[in-house]
Amino acid sequence: MNILHLYKDYYPVLGGIENHIKILAEAQAAAGHEVTVLVCNPGFKTCHKTLNEVKIIKAGRLTTQASMPISLSQPLILARLHPDIVHIQSPYPLGEAANWLIGRARATVISYQSDIVKQKTLLRFYGPILRQVLRAADGIITNNPRYLESSPWLHPVRPKCRVIPIGINLNRFNPGPRTSSGPLKLLFVGRLRYYKGLDTLLHALTQLPQVHLTIVGIGPMQAQWQALSQELGLSSRVNFAGEIDETHLPDYYHQADVFVLPSNARSEAYGIVLLEAMAAGLPCVTTELGTGTSWIVQDEVTGFVVPPQNPGALAQAIAMLEANNTLRRRMGQAGQVRVQAEFSQEIMVSRIMQFYQELLT
Repeated sequence: MNILHLYKDYYPVLGGIENHIKILAEAQAAAGHEVTVLVCNPGFKTCHKTLNEVKIIKAGRLTTQASMPISLSQPLILARLHPDIVHIQSPYPLGEAANWLIGRARATVISYQSDIVKQKTLLRFYGPILRQVLRAADGIITNNPRYLESSPWLHPVRPKCRVIPIGINLNRFNPGPRTSSGPLKLLFVGRLRYYKGLDTLLHALTQLPQVHLTIVGIGPMQAQWQALSQELGLSSRVNFAGEIDETHLPDYYHQADVFVLPSNARSEAYGIVLLEAMAAGLPCVTTELGTGTSWIVQDEVTGFVVPPQNPGALAQAIAMLEANNTLRRRMGQAGQVRVQAEFSQEIMVSRIMQFYQELLT
């Protein structure tokens, strides 16, 4: 099968979707399929390379607007390709619209990762096109049933939607011996964007005087949240670790006691980091957004789910885990069982390939 993955960025750009595409593309190539990834280059030039049997085309980028690359080269390259399947990660207006207008694949699959939440002006203009794009797609993948139920954009096209959870390499995060001791250690991993809700977590920490927090990741909110940490007197208990080498990421999970994802908007549609934490045997505390966060984490089973932007509720959940090591261990083990049954990359790849075959036949 000739498969084309279409998105804005790819490895070595770090991010949940970028890593998801890499896992999927490399698994498909290893199975003998012809796999190409078409994304945008950070610079003006178009680059070609092959990595782990995956052909990578990074089209020249003119600029970036509203978190989206603007490229003339990418649509032109897309028009010259004739794959069996084009698999698009959404939201990506440039790629979606280009494929709708000039794409030549036998079948189009869209992984609908999130509604467009923050870019209201863009959505006002792009909304009518998005409806056409979704109607024209042969198949739509949503990664959790909560988003399928709650997204107004998916309601009209529900018959062509398939729920296929994103999976990860579970072996990479297998828990080793716990290296944590002393005060309770919290971990957050992710891009430091507005919707991650770290301000709520920092305010919650003022109610938890013995708890420490490590924050892994960089992003546009970093300076503001570092300033807030100092303002709240938390500098000695909050470590902004910055961007780390991917090979060291499992070590951070193994050094933690509890994973926290305090997101506050539907832009947090899934939460791949929750899967990593569960695979590493950590209980998780997250928020109820009507998205995948509260589907992945089962409240009072694999962790706690609390209202967003509520420092008191967040602090209370963390305090319960701080006071009860047995509860932490039980929730961590329950999370491992859940992630192994539903969220391995092998299960994900198998389900996606089956969906491709159904659409082509």
